[in-house]
Formats: sequence, C-alpha cells, structure tokens
Amino acid sequence: MEHIPSHPPLSPWRLSVAPMMDWTDRHCRYLHRLLSKHTLLYTEMVTTGAITHGSVQRHLRFNAEEHPVALQLGGSEPADLAHAARLGEQWGYDEINLNCGCPSERVQRGAFGACLMAEPQTVADGVKAMVDAVSIPVTVKHRIGIDKVESYDFVRDFVGTVSEAGCEVFLVHARNAWLQGLSPKENREIPPLRYELAHRLKRDFPQLTFGVNGGITTNEQIADHLQHVDGVMVGREAYHNPWLLTSWDEAFFGAAPSTATREAVEEQMVTYMERAFQEDGCPWYAIARHMLGLRHGLRGARRWRQIWSDHRLKPLPPREVWAMAQEYVGLEAETT
Repeated sequence: MEHIPSHPPLSPWRLSVAPMMDWTDRHCRYLHRLLSKHTLLYTEMVTTGAITHGSVQRHLRFNAEEHPVALQLGGSEPADLAHAARLGEQWGYDEINLNCGCPSERVQRGAFGACLMAEPQTVADGVKAMVDAVSIPVTVKHRIGIDKVESYDFVRDFVGTVSEAGCEVFLVHARNAWLQGLSPKENREIPPLRYELAHRLKRDFPQLTFGVNGGITTNEQIADHLQHVDGVMVGREAYHNPWLLTSWDEAFFGAAPSTATREAVEEQMVTYMERAFQEDGCPWYAIARHMLGLRHGLRGARRWRQIWSDHRLKPLPPREVWAMAQEYVGLEAETT
C-alpha cells in the first residue's frame, strides 16, 4: 500500500485578526467569523481592573459563533491576571493573551502593556500565575523593543525569560514601542518594521510558536511570512478591508473556496442587528460601523457607507436602512 506522507497539523495561530481597541468588539468579530471560519479572533484588550471592578458580563460576553476566539488581558499583578484568566476560561474563551505591546499613556500609568517588556520577570510571574490557573493556552503579544533599544538581544532575552514560565506562543508586533513622544496611532506607523527579528526568534527558539504582526496587508505578504514563522496576525487591513478574510480559508487552511457574497453577509449582519436589539437593546448603528469596509474598492461603496453611517437614520429599523443602502449601490452602479 502506497505511503501517503502526513502533513503536520496547521498551527491554531496560522492566521489571526489582531486585538484592536474600540474595533474588535463582539459585533466586529461576528462579522469576521462570517467571512472566515478558521481565522483566530482576538478581543479588544480588557484590563484586569475592569474585570475585577466592573461588569464581568459586559467585558467578557461574546457570541457562540465567534470560536476560535481569544481574550486579551492587560495587567501586571499575577493574582489579578490569574483571576481574570480563570473567568475567561469559564466564559468559554479558547486562549488567554497578555498584552505587552500597547504603548498608550493610560496603559503605562497602569504599569502594563509595552512598558512590561522592560520587566520580563514581572511578565514571567504573571504568565506562570495564568498557566497555573487555566488549562487553555496562555500567550503573549509584544513588541520587538521599547524606545530606542534596537538590540535583538533585548527581545530574545524577553522571550527566553517568559517562555521559561510556561508561555509557548509569542505574537510579535515587529516594531519598537516608543513610550515617550508618540501617540498610540503614531506607534503603529512611525517606528520601523523589522520583520527579520521575528523570523530570527523562530530560528533561535524553534520549539516555540511565533506569529508576526504589523503592516501586513496582502495574501502574498502573509504567504511570505509563513515561510519563516508559524503564524501571521493582521490588524488594520482586516478591519478596513474585511472582504480579504473570505480568501483566507482556501489560501491558508486548505478549505473549499468561499461562496459568500457581500449581499448575503450584509443581510446576515442585518439579522444579527435585529437579534442584538432583541437580546439587550443594542442599537444597529453600534454594529453597522464595523462593516463599513465591506464594499471597500467597489462602485457605489461611498454612498453605501454614507447610508449606513447617516445619524439621521438611527431611529429606523436596520432592515429599512439596509434596503436604502442596497438601492444606492444599484443606482450608483448603473450611473457610473
């Protein structure tokens, strides 16, 4: 009998959408899951303080359809992280991720995010507390350095220390975080991308899983990075041009080609808007804002977007707004 070589299973981190504040809420993730079945989705960062002192349901609730979905935590106290991780597992998340990459001043004042990279032992202590508390994977998202530290040794030693605490998966935003003088937005654009450092980490720690993040916008770039690391995390491009996700299951997971259409996805989102309103009074426009990139680059997209974001239409039911948006797409397509 002919021996068919078996392929190693694909990494669960092969492709993911980055955690993005104010963007990757449960409504955004619901849309992304309609577009790709296999891509791993991340929550916005939730601080341990918000979980400890705020509404757990408001911060941890998600839709069953979102799996696989990971909870990203912000914090530095081992006991608080362990408590939040335990709650995340109880709520059904597939992974707990620790943010060691966010450079905002608010995050620095809370002594977590990117400034934690200067304290690898603190990160290791937090990771160990979470690993001991839950049975799902505990992962870390981090930068390649902070401020003007350009040395590869810095990020290598960070990964070495944190991996000894039980973290086996590192998601590397391949830019430094400048803690002074740049806004969070500028921190996503100004420090230069140095993908080769993420690739080098994989060579130096072959037993660990590495994903690379930062400035990745095309399937060609994704495929190129997958020659060097285990996974790719896409951020802003996935949000502004979500239709890209419909190509990923076939291109990177060996699935059948997507049969989704923009019209069908839009209608599914309208049905979801109705459901969300029934469940907890969520207004449709809080959901619609996440799908404004659905017709990115198509004829009629601008006027279609204008309808879905017109504040004067807020009192109308979403199905009526949808009908108006469809009409504009048709009109503009005929007249251009």
